[in-house]
Amino acid sequence: MAHSSASALALPTSSAVLELFKPITWFPPMWAFGCGLVSSGVPIAPHWLLAVTGVLLAGPLLCAASQATNDWFDRHVDAINEPNRPIPSGRIPGRWGLYLAILWSALSLLVAAALGPWVLIAAALGVVLSWAYSAPPLRLKRNGWWGNAAVGISYEGLAWITGAAVLLGGAMPDGRIVLLALLYSLGAHGIMTLNDFKAMDGDQRMGVRSLPIQLGALNAARVSCVMMAVPQAVVVALLIAWDRPWHAAAVAGLLAVQLALMPRFLAQPRERALWYSALGVNFFVLGMLSAALGVRALIGAGA
Repeated sequence: MAHSSASALALPTSSAVLELFKPITWFPPMWAFGCGLVSSGVPIAPHWLLAVTGVLLAGPLLCAASQATNDWFDRHVDAINEPNRPIPSGRIPGRWGLYLAILWSALSLLVAAALGPWVLIAAALGVVLSWAYSAPPLRLKRNGWWGNAAVGISYEGLAWITGAAVLLGGAMPDGRIVLLALLYSLGAHGIMTLNDFKAMDGDQRMGVRSLPIQLGALNAARVSCVMMAVPQAVVVALLIAWDRPWHAAAVAGLLAVQLALMPRFLAQPRERALWYSALGVNFFVLGMLSAALGVRALIGAGA
């Protein structure tokens, strides 16, 4: 009993909290937020403080909060599979994992509110999705279709829309910006599937119905490739329709590189998923920036 009380009163170390927040995961929403800034058509330099605050909102606040939430509700599974993580190892003692998840979610919403109404709406939806992804009763992560969609929307679509809204004074972005953000959210669904191959054995034992478990490795790999490629092809078509041929060519070229790499991934999905994630996804995110620059030029031209 004394040991339990001492654990409840103990404070987590700053290094354990930082590990819980997983800075390496902050890049995707921060990049998408940056694409939103670019696509808005508003000069960034005069609004650098807003831009920096928004980047911090996307990564060290919202994304970090989602990581803390996920690790708290995964603590029993992690105690079996990854006992050295901050919560199961006791380096985040007692219920501090839950407290940090709540505190960081609330802090994220406060910062978002200061940046404007649409930023707050997007951030609130991101917080709801992150809790729905990890927490019962929904726990969307137990099904690959729903869980990957929640992460794709949060990390790509909402971050992109929020970035544009910040420079627009909190106003709703142009519909073409929203459309691009949604398309790249679909693409991110495929990227999330790449992360599921390494956990197939554990997911099978724990009843997590990731796409590799539901469909088998090869079919899940095919779905992942289609989910990544088709939205980018639609982006190319849209950029052509919007009279942005050079930006369309850039996205098409980057997509062609991904298509050339996919057969090697499909030949051995489990063994090469991380290889494709580390290599092919780079061309996906560069295409995001190319598309953002295309819309920026379109809005700047008054079209």
